[in-house]
Amino acid sequence: MKPSKFRYTAPSMVAEALDFLNEYGSDAKILAGGQSLVPMLNLRLARPKILVDINRVEELSFIRVEGDTLVIGALTRHAELEKSEIVKQNCPLLSEAAALIGSRAVRTRGTIGGSLAHCDPAAELPCVLHALGAEALVVSKQGERTISMDEFFITYFTTALRPDELIREIRVPVFTKRMGHAITEVWRRYGDFALVNVAAWIKTDSDEKVVGAGIALGGVGGSPHKAKAADLLVGKRPDEKAIKETAEAVADEISPESDNIASSDYRRHLAKVLTRRALTLAAARIRG
Repeated sequence: MKPSKFRYTAPSMVAEALDFLNEYGSDAKILAGGQSLVPMLNLRLARPKILVDINRVEELSFIRVEGDTLVIGALTRHAELEKSEIVKQNCPLLSEAAALIGSRAVRTRGTIGGSLAHCDPAAELPCVLHALGAEALVVSKQGERTISMDEFFITYFTTALRPDELIREIRVPVFTKRMGHAITEVWRRYGDFALVNVAAWIKTDSDEKVVGAGIALGGVGGSPHKAKAADLLVGKRPDEKAIKETAEAVADEISPESDNIASSDYRRHLAKVLTRRALTLAAARIRG
């Protein structure tokens, strides 16, 4: 199939892109990497009246550190996240997750903003950003607002973004001393979306007791799930017993749906196993 007819525009500034979003609202679609949108256009699952191609908007492509925050422009490619020394030094979990996305061709075109806006429940970056407590700064003709990941994801392919809004940047807390991280996942074929993925980080004090932890899972519901059970680790040493108890609690708090690929019970089993593996690896990687 071919896409239905649409108007095409390629602004070079955010303000110009916002003019089109403000005029067309839900009849407009943003084109960034196009790794999800283009197939949807070809299948006519998306039929916008206008396609706003933001690939020429250079002000949306950057990676920098501002104090204790890693700030990433929405048009930053997955491959840049994977290779950037700034990202590796300040948020290695993000680099590791980017390397797991699809193929090299997908990582070369796909963008962090596009991945967030598309909100595939099994995608790596939304899962990692949820675990890390990241925020999205979005802009429109009416101004700007900051949305936490707790508020951003609604359900399958649905976010808190309004039709006239554009993600400008993603803000992620930088890693500090005594933090460890990991992402684990299971897929049917290399490059597929994961059946289940788990992103986790742990921070300990000088007595090697956990003072902070984050766990998020993909593929277990309509959007990435941030596990409340991560708090069970706080005040404990991240040993085998504490990790096992936390992994079991994580599996108990999710209710994945069965589909033609995996049953609910199998996804819950994967969630428990992958959480245990991710926390074990994160604990082993804690750096002083």
